[in-house]
Amino acid sequence: MSGFSRKRLVGKPFQDFVAPEESKRVEDFDIRRKTGKSAPFFYETVGKNKKGERLNIQASISQISYHGKPAFLVVAQDITKYKRAEAELSGALEKVRVALGATVQAITEIVEQRDPYTAGHQRRVADLGVAIASELEYPTDQIEGIRMAGLLHDLGKISIPAEILTKPQKLSEAEYDIVKTHPKTAYDILRKIVFPWPVADIIHQHHERMDGSGYPQGLKDGKIVAEARILAVADVVEAMITHRPYREAKRLEEALDEINQNKGVLYDSEAVDGCIRAFRSGDFEFKSLNFSNVHE
Repeated sequence: MSGFSRKRLVGKPFQDFVAPEESKRVEDFDIRRKTGKSAPFFYETVGKNKKGERLNIQASISQISYHGKPAFLVVAQDITKYKRAEAELSGALEKVRVALGATVQAITEIVEQRDPYTAGHQRRVADLGVAIASELEYPTDQIEGIRMAGLLHDLGKISIPAEILTKPQKLSEAEYDIVKTHPKTAYDILRKIVFPWPVADIIHQHHERMDGSGYPQGLKDGKIVAEARILAVADVVEAMITHRPYREAKRLEEALDEINQNKGVLYDSEAVDGCIRAFRSGDFEFKSLNFSNVHE
């Protein structure tokens, strides 16, 4: 691994085989270990061989007795090929992620072309869902799943007749029953796609309510996945504060009061609190809308 013979290696300080920028760190580990202080016994570093080539090194240190004296046994392994392969895999995964994002964006635009009254709705719901999840300190990967689900949550509307989607009056009960099929339609389409997140389930459940009064499954409380609870709040708030031809938009504060009054009944309490904090802290605002009427 080093390119040196055993004879040339014996007696040389380990700093001779560590990259200059890593020498101080590795030496500090060694000093701390020898003086009984806390130091890692397993770590990665950058080494160099006889030719001056850089190597990714994985070091494992064990405390032993050598000829009756305390010593350290260091096993150093060259993991350069592994790290290179890891970087290539990471690059490939990033390309797949970018392609997935572009595909989701295209699908979002298709839905909006069929439903001009809600153009931008899916993006705004996705943005607010991300803001709520961030307020609740969800892990980054889970937040990304909520964003993806938000961008696709109305995909099922592609199966709804255009005259219903674009109707300028309030829908009849029969027409509304047709609209209520869109979460199941989206689920049937998306469940066949292997996402890194439960996107199909989130979208299937984003119209469910905590008391079981939602649709299409009538799920209650703990049966609803956490991401769907967040998306439900984001979807309702965005819909209430956006103008529709058949009704006027509500003020943001009115929408926040409404979800607050129904938290724990229709909407998840944590999701509601996270939504209200996101707006009132000033950390979030819909990019395409301006709200100056928010107050404490």
